[in-house]
Amino acid sequence: MILFAEGASGASYVLNIVVMVISVLLMLVVLIQRGKGGGLAGAFGGAGGSSAFGSRAGDAFTKITLYLAAAWVLAIMAHVKFAQADARGTAAPTALQDGK
Repeated sequence: MILFAEGASGASYVLNIVVMVISVLLMLVVLIQRGKGGGLAGAFGGAGGSSAFGSRAGDAFTKITLYLAAAWVLAIMAHVKFAQADARGTAAPTALQDGK
C-alpha cells in the first residue's frame, strides 16, 4: 500500500495522516457503541442493559460518530482536491485565489 506518492505536496501528506487518524477514531467509536444486538460490550461479558459509560452515553456516542463522519468526509474532499492539483503539477487553489 502506497501511503505517500512521489511528488505530492506537504498538505497532501498531512491530509493523508489526518484521514487515517479520523478513520481509526471513527472505527473505535462505532465499535464502542451499543447497538440493537448489544454492541461490542456484550462480547466481553458485559451486562446487556447497562453501559460502562452511563445511561446517556448512546446519545453522546451518536453525536461523536456524526461529527467524526462529517470531518472524515471533509478531509477526504480536501485530500482529493490536493491530489488532483498534485497530479496536474500545480499548486492547489487557495481561498484567496478562488475569491477573485
